[in-house]
This record gives sequence, structure tokens and C-alpha cells, in this order.
Amino acid sequence: MAIPHAKPGEVVDVRPLRSALASAQTKTLVRAEQIEVIRMVVPAGKDIDEHKAKGDIVVQCLEGRVAFTAFGKTQNLEAGMLIYLPIGEPHAIKGVEDASLLLTVVLP
Repeated sequence: MAIPHAKPGEVVDVRPLRSALASAQTKTLVRAEQIEVIRMVVPAGKDIDEHKAKGDIVVQCLEGRVAFTAFGKTQNLEAGMLIYLPIGEPHAIKGVEDASLLLTVVLP
């Protein structure tokens, strides 16, 4: 069974999960030929090892805080902040607080 994604023109709620964050899981919200939008849930203490994306990415923190490592430096990314990375840029994430991120991948 395929996981349902938003259809063109469908409204998607990306507001902070608040109390539901603790039990939430990462979910792909939109998947199309050249774009993918994912709500990534990063619990405090979780490490996402260095990796590269398949396209340009924009990562926006919706709630909580993560340590985001790219371009040889680590920066705090917290609610209301975003970061852009070009295709193939290695990056890693560590949950500082329970967090949810909105990840947009623009595929080549």
C-alpha cells in the first residue's frame, strides 16, 4: 500500500506538533517529479550521520532545536530558522531538543 502524499492544490498543515511531537514520526508530505517535502522528526539526542542530499535542500526548523553541521561548521537551528544547501553538500544533524524540521528537496 502506497503512503498517501498531498495532491496538487491540497493544503498541508506544517504547524508545530507541540505535545504530539514526542510520538510523531518523519513523514513525506509531498512527492513529485522535481520536489520532495518531508516533515523530519528529530528527538533530542538523536544523531543523523553525515550524508548528502539528491538535490538542493532547504531545511526549516518548525519547533525545537538541532545542531546542524555543514560547510565545516556546526550551527544551532531553532524554530523560525532555515538553512539552504546546494546539491551534494555533506551535512549532519543532532537533536538538541525534540524538534521537527521541514525539509524541501529540489531534485535535478
